[in-house]
Amino acid sequence: MFANLKNFDSVIHDLILAEKERQMSGLELIPSENLVSPAVMEALASYPVNKYAEGYPGHRYYGGNEVIDQIEQLAIDRAKELFGAEHVNVQPNSGSPANMAMYQALLKVGDKAMGLKLTEGGHLTHGHKVNFSGKLYNFVQYGVEKETELLDYDKIRKQVLEEKPKLLLSGYTAYPRSIDFKEFRNICDEAGCFCVADISHIGGLCASGLHENPVPYFDVVTTTTHKTLRGPRSAIIMCKEEFANKIDKAVFPGLQGGPHEHIIAAKAVAFKEALESDFKKYSEQVVKNAKVLASELMNFGYRLVTNGTDNHLILVDVRKSGISGSEAESVLEKAGIYCNKNTIPYETGSPWDPSGIRIGTPVLTTRGMKENEMKIVASFINSALNSKNDETKLSKIKNDVKEFCKDYIFYK
Repeated sequence: MFANLKNFDSVIHDLILAEKERQMSGLELIPSENLVSPAVMEALASYPVNKYAEGYPGHRYYGGNEVIDQIEQLAIDRAKELFGAEHVNVQPNSGSPANMAMYQALLKVGDKAMGLKLTEGGHLTHGHKVNFSGKLYNFVQYGVEKETELLDYDKIRKQVLEEKPKLLLSGYTAYPRSIDFKEFRNICDEAGCFCVADISHIGGLCASGLHENPVPYFDVVTTTTHKTLRGPRSAIIMCKEEFANKIDKAVFPGLQGGPHEHIIAAKAVAFKEALESDFKKYSEQVVKNAKVLASELMNFGYRLVTNGTDNHLILVDVRKSGISGSEAESVLEKAGIYCNKNTIPYETGSPWDPSGIRIGTPVLTTRGMKENEMKIVASFINSALNSKNDETKLSKIKNDVKEFCKDYIFYK
């Protein structure tokens, strides 16, 4: 594999294989990551990479797009079927540009909108002041309850009716519980504002019916195509037909030029995979694994945000171990366990030195691990965090992790 690359650029070739080895010999627990299938990977490295295709199927600014049109239309049709969408734009390059295009289609600069606070489970593009969303639009942030760390829909309704935003955003990046999207729809109808969701993290769970799918009755829904959807690193925008023209114009020419058609081809493959019955079984296992991993960590004495999970991710308050989230991330990496530091609700630290870590089960589930393996993974995590000052012990744990992973090699 990669024979041409090896002959031309052995340095990059070796680094790519080193990254493959890291992925296969360690425990990837970052919930925003997954492993694409060999079929998706083949589509990513394929001939559509060579083609410019500004515009949309049947309406391009370049010639020679008769095959590209078929590829993009197939991706659109499969996404529509998968999510029950009236309209889909498959051209956004990633999640943040998808949200940028969504805002551009629905809002004017300075308009008021509402999203969840970054420190309580939201995303930078949900209105944080350092992000374009918080700079271009007048974002008011809602939060979770201090005691339960859960959304309080009555309080959100009251805040929305008082603030009168033009847009209300739900769907999050670090909220471990199910979301009552129908209640958000009710709030938006009462307030007369746009009803929008970013389901980037739970897209695969929504598509497979394990979590409520807001696409059929929300105005606009964005999602990345990796994470629980297990596709290439990219995004799509789904919307009601009445918003289709605005969304399409916001993506092109409003934001992007030529779409990445090789990635769109890979999205089409991923959507086909997600339409198979095996994908629902996979999604079910992702959630089962997350629940067992959460339970085991609580048995070890760790406090979890909301005391558990309904989806693929877990937020762990690591202060029990006498370290911060950034220190925990570093310690676990030394043991071959990969996570990301993360704020927890009502954070006492900072985003760069928070109190928690965020872990998830999409990658481990793709590799074939199930409930019993989650108990072993929890033990590895606990052992590593308790060995934070012992490099020898951490090195041994890393070797044990590598040995454990030999039975779960996804890329041969």
